[in-house]
Amino acid sequence: MKTSQMLVASVVLLVSGCATVPPDGNVNDPYEHFNRKVFEFNDTVDAIAVKPIAKAYNAVLPSFVQTGITNFFGNIGDSWTMVNDFLQGNVESGVADLARVSLNTIFGLGGIVDFASAANIPRHSEDMGKTLGVWGFPDGPYIVLPLLGPSTVRDTIGTPFDYYGDLWGYTTPVYVRNSGSAVRAVNKRSGLLGATNLLDDAALDKYIFTRDGYLQRRASQVDARIQERQDRIDDAAAAAAVNAVSAVPDEPEK
Repeated sequence: MKTSQMLVASVVLLVSGCATVPPDGNVNDPYEHFNRKVFEFNDTVDAIAVKPIAKAYNAVLPSFVQTGITNFFGNIGDSWTMVNDFLQGNVESGVADLARVSLNTIFGLGGIVDFASAANIPRHSEDMGKTLGVWGFPDGPYIVLPLLGPSTVRDTIGTPFDYYGDLWGYTTPVYVRNSGSAVRAVNKRSGLLGATNLLDDAALDKYIFTRDGYLQRRASQVDARIQERQDRIDDAAAAAAVNAVSAVPDEPEK
């Protein structure tokens, strides 16, 4: 856990001292020179090690086993999503995610079977970066983290919270936790094989394509959560106004 925190902190301190005018003029990416170096490193590690392992995993493991693994770790992730729902003031989604986790944990063999989706309780994903955005924190410059990939200053600050909020990180013994974390990472990479193949074929500049896609997606997600929060506030204010009017006694007829 300390290693992850030190990695994030080191990157933030390092990039803070090397801001330059980005070659493509994107003001959200003042550290582009540094980011491209890290992006190339991540891409090389992926091409040499991670992607081949993910391909072998995809070829050897039956699809129903992969689905079970995805569901199991997704159920663990739903717990942290629930926490962020409540932190964002979204009680309705928080209660729905509590129902998801309870249903899948109790009746779905610890989450291996996703009964909640079949019961029309959809899965969604929240993290501390989005929560900070809802609270009004600006996203800050774009950063590429070693091995972790695209991020922003705000999302990077949220990463340690997400790390400690992951219940799998408290699994014992340690060798089970580490083995499960490796399987989780490979399973996630396996699910992205189609997307990365499309990226390799379509993008003239993979770095810019990845960066712009990430920033647009995160901005859209945070904006949606902010709008949902404002809608809840407006609805509550309207309901309070109606109740206040209804509580005023009618004047007696003269």
